[in-house]
Order: sequence, then C-alpha cells, then structure tokens
Amino acid sequence: MSTTPKHQYDESKIKTLSSVEHIRLRTGMYIGRTGDGGQYEDGIYILLKEVVDNAVDEFIMGHGKKVDIGVDYNAGVITIRDYGRGIPLGKLVECVSQINTGAKYNDDVFQFSVGLNGVGTKAVNALSTHFLVRAYRDGEFAEAAFESGKLKKEKRGKAPDERDGTLVQFTPDLEIFPKYRFHEEHILRRLRMYAYLNAGLTLNFNGTAVVSENGLLDLIHDEAQFEKLYQPFHYRSKTLELAFTHTNRFSEDYYSFVNGQFTNDGGTHLSAFKEGLVKAVNEFSKNKKFEGDDVREGLIGAVAIRLKDPIFESQTKNKLGNQEIRSDLVAEIRRVIEEMLHREPQEAAKLLTKIEETSTLRAELNSVKKLARERSKAVTIRVPQLKDCKHHLKKLHGTGLDTMIFITEGQSAAGSLVSCRDVGTQAIFTLKGKPLNVCDLKRDALYKNIEIYNLMCSLDIEQSVDNLRYQKVILATDADVDGLHIRNLMITLFVRYFDRVVKEGHLYILETPLFRVRTKKETIYCYSEAERDAAVTRLGKGHEITRFKGLGEISPKEFEDFIGDSMRLTPVDMGQDHGVPETIEFYMGRNTPERRQYIMDNLVISEDVLV
Repeated sequence: MSTTPKHQYDESKIKTLSSVEHIRLRTGMYIGRTGDGGQYEDGIYILLKEVVDNAVDEFIMGHGKKVDIGVDYNAGVITIRDYGRGIPLGKLVECVSQINTGAKYNDDVFQFSVGLNGVGTKAVNALSTHFLVRAYRDGEFAEAAFESGKLKKEKRGKAPDERDGTLVQFTPDLEIFPKYRFHEEHILRRLRMYAYLNAGLTLNFNGTAVVSENGLLDLIHDEAQFEKLYQPFHYRSKTLELAFTHTNRFSEDYYSFVNGQFTNDGGTHLSAFKEGLVKAVNEFSKNKKFEGDDVREGLIGAVAIRLKDPIFESQTKNKLGNQEIRSDLVAEIRRVIEEMLHREPQEAAKLLTKIEETSTLRAELNSVKKLARERSKAVTIRVPQLKDCKHHLKKLHGTGLDTMIFITEGQSAAGSLVSCRDVGTQAIFTLKGKPLNVCDLKRDALYKNIEIYNLMCSLDIEQSVDNLRYQKVILATDADVDGLHIRNLMITLFVRYFDRVVKEGHLYILETPLFRVRTKKETIYCYSEAERDAAVTRLGKGHEITRFKGLGEISPKEFEDFIGDSMRLTPVDMGQDHGVPETIEFYMGRNTPERRQYIMDNLVISEDVLV
C-alpha cells in the first residue's frame, strides 16, 4: 500500500509575486538563458541590450546622435549614457521599477521603437545587485539607486553643465549570473549591429567609436570580406533596407532586424526576404527557374524593416511574428531586388553564374546521395559505429538539452566509454582511424566516404542542422599528436560544411587527464603539467605518476568521473573572427610554400626529444 504523503492544495499554496520577485524567479521569460558571458546570447548581454535599446529609440526619434558605453571588466560593471531627451524627472523611479510603465505606448513620443512592453529596464534593475539611473533635463537631474530591484536612495538637484539624457549603471547579480564575465567581442558585435541599422549614430565603447555610414552594406562587406563573388546589392528606404551577396560557402547566413532590433531567430521579415529573393531571381533569369536552395546556397543577406506595431514571440525579441505583413513585404522585396538586378547587369550576371553552378553541382550530388543511401541500406539498417542513447534533442520542444554524443577514436577508447556512459543521454560514435580531410573537397566527398556519411546520419544533419539529435557533440580523442590531428580533421569538417554546429555552441572538446598522481591513500588526476607538479608537492613522498597516452588506458571506473557531473569541456568557438575559413585553409588545405616556411620559422623542438 502506498505511503506517499498527500500534498495539501488549499488557499495557503496560492502565491502572489511582486514584479521583482517574478523576474528573479522566472528570469528566462525576460532575458532568455543566463549563461556565463561566453556566448553572444547570454543574459548579461541582453541586460546591456535592454538599456541600449532605449538610447537607440531616442536616436530614432531624432534626439541624441551619440551613446557612451563603458565596461569595467574587473568589477563587471556597465555604464550607458545617452544624450536624448532624458526620462521625465518626476517619473524616473516608476520608469525603471514598475512593469508596464513607460512612454513606448504613446505614438506621439515613440513611433518605431524597439521597446514595447515596458519591461526591459525593469528586468535589468531586478537582476542587478546595484542599479543606478540618473536623468538630466533642462539643467536639473534626478537619480535613483536600487539593489536587486529594491529602491535604496533618491536624489534631485541642479546640473547646469550636463546635456539632457539618461545615464544607467548596473552590475549583474551573481546569484542569477554566477561566474559571469563580459567578453569584448560579443559586446562589439552587438554594438556594430546597432550602428549598421542607424547610420549617423555613434556608439563610443570604452573610448572606441563604433559607427556605420552605409548601413547594411557595411554589414555585408564586413561579414563577407574577401569571400564575396560580386559587389553586394543594397537598397534602403524609410521602412525597408536589404543587402546581399554570394560566397563559396555551403551555408546560408542571414541578419534580420526590426526597428533596430537584431532578431537572431528571424521571423516573418526574414522568410519574406528569402521568398522575395528567389522570386526576383527567377523572374530576372526568364528562361530558367531555379530551386530556392540553389539560389540561397552561399548567400550572405541582411534585411531590416521599420514596423509600427511589431509582435515578437518573447520578451527577448528574437523572432518577429507579424504574419499580416508577409504578402506585401514579399511583393516589395521581389520588386526591389528585380530592379537592382536590371540596374547592375554585370553583377547580376555573376550572381546567375554562381546559382547555375550550384544547380549543376546539386544535380550531380543528388545522384551521389542516392548511391550512398542505397549502399548504406545494403550493409545494415543501423549505423555500425554508433552506440546510441535513449533520448535525443528536440529543439522545437525544448527537450533533450542534456543529450550528448562522444566522437572517439578506436575501439579501446570506445569500450571504456560504453562501459561507464549514461545510456539515457550519452551516445558514442567510433572513428576507424583518421577521418578524411575535407578541407579542399566538394560536398559529394561526404557521401562517398562511408565513415563521414555514417556520422552525418548519426547526427541527422545531412539535410539541416535543425535536425541535430544531440545538444553536445563532443570530440574525445587521445592527447597525443595523432589525437590532436584527428581532432583538427573533425573541426575542419564541421567548420567547412556544418558551421552552424559550431556557431550555435554544440561542438566541444573533452578534456581528459594527462597524469594520475597517487599514493595508497589518495589519487589526483591532473590535466596539465602544472597540476601534476602541484599534486606531487601535495602528496609528498611515496607517490606514483602515470602518464595517460590514450583514452583506452583509462579504466571504465576512472572514465566514469571524467564524463559525469565533473566533466571538463572546452567549447569550439569561432567567435566573430571572419578569418576562420582562411585559417582552416592555411593549416588544413593543400601544401603551400607559405605553410612550409611558417612551420620552419615557428618549429619548436622539445629538449626531451633531443635527450
């Protein structure tokens, strides 16, 4: 008979939270994920965005052409000062602390604003240990200081030498963002997005001016750099701006904006841009009709719209949901692009040449795909190198976020992993020796190589990275020269053909110990020579040192600790370095005199080798 206690559900269980309590309890509703600052979408950057959004709204309405942003990396403090109209002094406290309070509901004050819900700055306030706001208007100022959303001090006075505007300073709360750290590249990227969308706005970041004169055209030039196959097409009006070009990449890269807000998940405006582009190209080419995939492969595109009443799918405003604008927007984009193609016949010819080449290659690739699938079915209905887990990632449902797959070399390492893994969430894919170097190969090589094809099938990324079956793809190779080479070959595969796996933060490197230092009473695993030396000092006499050369040397019982809760993972991060493809080509591409000379100039021979 069950002895499970029954929980009483009565009036005492009903809670009413204040706005501050709700924001702190349900942080994800307001800023998405918290994170530690290592990723572009981590919460600390959303806090920055919410404050800068207000400064940009002032610029959009014609007030203030400069915003100062200062970051103290050691203290974790951000200061933003705009030169707009300044928050009305008598409503300063309400505007930064009371939900649904603000001027964004008034079309006379703000027309095309980023802020909509009267929530943003209040969330920043509630999620900060210290939050200071100071408004300047007509030679006077008002100031309010908060701690974790609670008002601590107010002050008013004269400020005859200060220009109108608003200053906000905040420190993210360590209870919400433990071990956070601001990364300059993520802040700069976010500020550049504001600059691209607001020509004439200057954002001074720690003394460095971030400014754009040509809007989205500058964005495309910066993102494509030397890869662009023709000069980007660019159009700008009061409510619509777009720019695009092609590269020889195998991916599609888009940047979409609404009212100056970077919508990294796209939405109605981005799908309209894609459809309008395909229709315009097919109308321009007259006798040839291309598939959408052929038109878009290698495309780098950006689209920005101004919309009076945008509907976003969450407070973080990552995706636009206004379906009623789609048909008109598709028609406008189609017309605009077709006109640009007619005005620039030489560049348009280069665009068509690229699309025709892609179409021809895709037709050839389809036949190779068919052969690869038939060959795979003839061998087995399962991938022989995969030891799968019970649960899988389902992005749309938000489930399987704890799933992972280890890509490892050799049967011995795989055997140790299989014996100690969590069968519910941890899968294993075993490589047979060194994988193919795909740096200089065409996509059909992925289908002709059985091992890489099986890996694609295991991850389910053949058609789209959206289908990825695991949250984390973990490279688990030996800590020797061969292991590092295999790791680089796998990174080359993902960067070259499936860069979204890297950009979206799915690819990791498993850090395993290099040494085991132990006595009869204690064992310490060390991940570096420094850790080894510290362990030797700590354990003193009678210690034994083991150097692990391969994963297969680690027993399953020991390995269980290294892939459990204390697992050490290093993310593979491309960051905002646009030179990654060139770097991969230099190190992993065909041998060149330049690479040989680089090796000769930088070769270091260890003294241990000479002994």
